Amino acid sequence: MTSTHAFWLAGRQVTGEDSFDVTSPWDGRVVGTVSVPTDAQIEGAVAAAYAVRDEFAATPAHVRAAALDHVSRRLVERTEEIARLISAENGKPMKWARGEVGRAVSVFRFAAEEARRFNGGEAQRLDTDLGGQGRLAFTRRFPKGVVLGIAPFNFPLNLCAHKIAPAIAAGAPIILKPAPATPLSGLIIGDLLAETELPAGSWSILPVPNDKMAALVQDERLPVISFTGSEKVGYAIMDSVPRKHCTLELGGNGAAVVLADFASDEDLDWAATRIATFSNYQGGQSCISVQRVIADASVYERLLPRIVAAVENQVTGDPNDDATDVGPLVSEDAAKRVETWVDEAVAAGAALLTGGKRDGASYAPTVLTDVPADVTLSCEEVFGPVLTVQKVDGEAAAFAAVNDSKYGLQAGVFTHDLQTAFRAHRALEVGGVVVGDVPSYRADQMPYGGVKQSGVGREGVKFAMDDYTYERVMVLTGISL
Repeated sequence: MTSTHAFWLAGRQVTGEDSFDVTSPWDGRVVGTVSVPTDAQIEGAVAAAYAVRDEFAATPAHVRAAALDHVSRRLVERTEEIARLISAENGKPMKWARGEVGRAVSVFRFAAEEARRFNGGEAQRLDTDLGGQGRLAFTRRFPKGVVLGIAPFNFPLNLCAHKIAPAIAAGAPIILKPAPATPLSGLIIGDLLAETELPAGSWSILPVPNDKMAALVQDERLPVISFTGSEKVGYAIMDSVPRKHCTLELGGNGAAVVLADFASDEDLDWAATRIATFSNYQGGQSCISVQRVIADASVYERLLPRIVAAVENQVTGDPNDDATDVGPLVSEDAAKRVETWVDEAVAAGAALLTGGKRDGASYAPTVLTDVPADVTLSCEEVFGPVLTVQKVDGEAAAFAAVNDSKYGLQAGVFTHDLQTAFRAHRALEVGGVVVGDVPSYRADQMPYGGVKQSGVGREGVKFAMDDYTYERVMVLTGISL
C-alpha cells in the first residue's frame, strides 16, 4: 500500500511531474503516493472527452452495460483488498468499508441494468387536435455532454461510483475528480474500467488539486457538473457557472423523530440502537448521519438513557479491527473542529451526557441535551460523532423542529401509524422521509438528494442519468395512426 499511483487520462494510466502522499488518519502512516496531472494533461483529458462525446453517445447499450457489469463483478472479486484501501486512506472501520464496496458493486450493477433499458423512446400521437392529424412525436434522451464529477472523502469508492456509473450508462463521457484526502479508492475504479472496451477518452480519473479546479469548472466543454461535498463549495460552483447543469448533493443535519406511539420497551430499544449506530457510523461523517434526536415528551425520559447507553456501547479504536464501530475522523483538523463546536455548546449551557473528548483525529461518540438554538452545533452540519437530543410536545412540534433548519436532506420518523407517516411525508421539508428508522438509510437505486441548503437534483443511478441527459423530440409527419 505504499506504491506510487498513476492516474487515468482518457483510459490510459499516466503520471505527472508532481505527487503527494496519502496518509492514514488513524496512525499517520503513508498509505500511498499519488501522481498529480499537469495542466497539459488535464487539457488532454478534457479534449479527449469532448472529442469522443458523439461516438460514446452512439455506443451500443450492450457495450456500456457489459463494461458496467464487468466493474461490478471485479469489485466483488477484490472486495477485501479494496475495503482495506478505503480503511487505510479514510480511517473507516473495516465493517463499514466492506459495506461500502458492496454498495459500489450494486451501483455498477444497477447502472448496467439501466443502460439496457434507458432511452427506449416514447411515442405520442399528436392528432388530439386538428392541426396534428397524421403526426406522431417520438421522444428520446441524449447526453448533455461531458460530465465533471467531483467526489468527497467520506465514501471514497461509492460516491465515485455514483458519478461514473450513471454517466457511462447514459453514454456521457466523464472526468472524475476524487477527493484529495482519499484518491486511491477512486483511482482503483480506473483499474477495472481499463479492462473493458469502452472508447478511449470516455473516462478519466484525475486527482486534480483543489486550487486548479476553477478552470475545469469554468470549461465550456464540460456542461454538466455533479458535485458532492460542502454547502459552501457546492453553491460557489453553481454561482460561478449559472448556465451549466449542476447537481449538488450537499450537507444535512439529519433528524430522527421519536413519536408518542413508538413507546414500548422494544420500540425504544430499537430506536436507541439505530440512533446510536447511525450517529457514529463512518465517524459521523455522513450527510445523513443522525445529528438531532427529537423525542416526544411522553417517551423522552425512557429513551434518553437508552440512547446514552447505546452510544457508550459503540466500540472505538483501530479501524483494522473487525470489532471497531467508530474510527477516526478524516484528519486531526476535522476532529479539532468538532471539539470546538462541542466545547462552544457546553460553554453556552448544553449538558454533556457522554463523550466530548478528542484524541488526535479521533473524537469520542458524544451525546448532548439542552443545546442552545444559536450555537454552531445547532445550526451547522457537525460531520462528526455527535448527537443532540431535545424534548418536544406532540407531532406538530416535532415536525416544526425538523424543519427549523437551513438543511433538508433526510429525516427519520419512528411511528407505527400510517396516517402519521403520510403527514410526515407531506410536512417535512426534506428530500427523503424514512419511516420506522433513522434518516441514514439510503438505497443506491432510489432518488437521493435534498432541498433548501442541502442541494439540488438527485442521485441514484436512473435519476442521475436523467440529470446527465435531455429530451429530444422528433415529429413524424404523414403517419396513418
